[in-house]
Amino acid sequence: MMLNSNTWNRIRYSLYRPVYDIIDGYFRQKRKASIESLNLKAGDKVLILGAGTGLDLPLLPNDVEITAIDITPAMVKACRQKGEQLGLNITTEVMDGSNLSFESNSFDFVILHLILAVIPDPIGCITETERVLKPGGVCTIMDKFVAPGKKAGVVRKFVNIFTEMIATSIDRDVDELIAHTALEKISHQKLSSIFWLVQAKKPD
Repeated sequence: MMLNSNTWNRIRYSLYRPVYDIIDGYFRQKRKASIESLNLKAGDKVLILGAGTGLDLPLLPNDVEITAIDITPAMVKACRQKGEQLGLNITTEVMDGSNLSFESNSFDFVILHLILAVIPDPIGCITETERVLKPGGVCTIMDKFVAPGKKAGVVRKFVNIFTEMIATSIDRDVDELIAHTALEKISHQKLSSIFWLVQAKKPD
């Protein structure tokens, strides 16, 4: 079995489910900064791609239309329950983030938190994000990337062998991924040593 595959992701994130919220609590402030910068308005259609257990949900206003997807059924179930508890207008589905079933130009915003460094096909994921965004729509990306204009060094590539087996890649270049689309990068902010917050807009 490939260790960077949808099958492996389903297995490992199903196993991580009981402790996922505890571990991922570290990222709350990063998620909050990402979502607040979108200035969401009532009625906006928002897609959370790789939603996990729904840790973004408490940070979203209750007057937007939320669609949340994940490849792992256990995560989607937890996300749906959390959305219902919060009284949100939410639809959840088990879906591959690099092969979305939504029509083109469906969403005003797409949230990609801790997904582009995990998903086996990040190019497919970002191109699908571009496709389902409405013209003028924005995607917000928070994840582990190499610094702009830099390449992963030998040590980082070596460590990546192990981090990729456990959970995530740490050697991906978000600019290289965005370059496969017509998305226009509008911000690129460093959050910590390896975490970056990037936002890109689909041309009108």
